[in-house]
Amino acid sequence: MATHRFTPTAYHNVIGSLPPALHIADGDTVITETLDAAGYDKGGIQRASGPNPMNGPIFVEGAERGDSLKVEILGMVPTRDTGFTRSVVAGNVVEPEDVRTLPPGNRANWQIDRQALSARLAEPVAGLESFVLPLTPMIGCFGVAPSLGQAISTATSGEFGGNMDYRLLGPGTTIWFPVSAPGALFFLGDCHAVQGDGEIVGTGIETTFEVTVRLSVEKKKIIWPRGETADDIFTIGNARPLDQALQHATSEMLRWLASDYGLDKTAASHLLGQVVRYDVGNVFDPAYTMACRVSKAWLQRR
Repeated sequence: MATHRFTPTAYHNVIGSLPPALHIADGDTVITETLDAAGYDKGGIQRASGPNPMNGPIFVEGAERGDSLKVEILGMVPTRDTGFTRSVVAGNVVEPEDVRTLPPGNRANWQIDRQALSARLAEPVAGLESFVLPLTPMIGCFGVAPSLGQAISTATSGEFGGNMDYRLLGPGTTIWFPVSAPGALFFLGDCHAVQGDGEIVGTGIETTFEVTVRLSVEKKKIIWPRGETADDIFTIGNARPLDQALQHATSEMLRWLASDYGLDKTAASHLLGQVVRYDVGNVFDPAYTMACRVSKAWLQRR
C-alpha cells in the first residue's frame, strides 16, 4: 500500500463527478493540507473562495457504483495558530421572537496553541476571560461524488456525505460512503479545531489541518453513510426537516444491524428503543444532519 502526499492545484465548492486530481490504489493512504472554510491556507493567503473549498477529487481504483468507500481518519494535525468563528447563534436555532434581539453575528478570531492543543478567543468577551478549549479536530465536509453525475454545493449534504459537521468525524473514526461513480471521487476539506453539536453559530473553529486518511473499497452496498469509533457504530442521515434526517439514519441503522449483527426488525427495535443515542450534526445549512449511534458494548457480530 502506497502513501501519497497530495498538494491540490485547484479547489472545489461542489462535490461531484469532476476530473480526478489524484489516482490511487485501493487501500492507499493520502496526506493532504486543507484550506479553511473561507479558502485561506496555513499562511493566511486566500487560495480559493468559500464555502468550504474541497481538496480532490481522488479516484480510488476498483471503486464501482454499489460499493462502499471506507475512509479511515488516521490523523489531523493543525497547521495554523489562528482560527475563526461567527459570534452569535443562528436565527433558526432560537424562537422566532428572539431573532430580532440577537446581536450582529460578526467574525470572532481564535488563538490556537499547537503545543498545548488548545484554543481561546483572541479578544475574550466578558465572562469568558478564562475560556480555554481543548482541541477536538474533526472534518466538517467530505464525501464522494453523488449519483447521476450531480455536482452539489459544499454548503449542504446528502447520501454522498458533504457538509455534515458531525463532531465524531475526527481522528480514529472510520466512515463508509456509498459509491455512485467510478473511482468514488473522494473530496475532503472544511476542518474544525473545535465544534459543539449542531454547528449552531454557523461555524466550528475554522482553521487548516494536515489530514491523513486511508481509502479502501468494500463490495458492500449501503444507502447512507455509516461510521465507527472505538466505542460506537453510527449511521448518518442528511435532510431537512430534521425528522427526515433522523428517519434516514434510523433506517440505515436497521439495515446495518440486520446485515452485520443478525438482528431482525423486532430485535433491532428492542435494542434501539432502549440504548440508541441520537446526535445532532449540522442544523445550520440547507440539509440537517442526524446521527443514530449505538455502543459496541451492546453488539455482537454474527
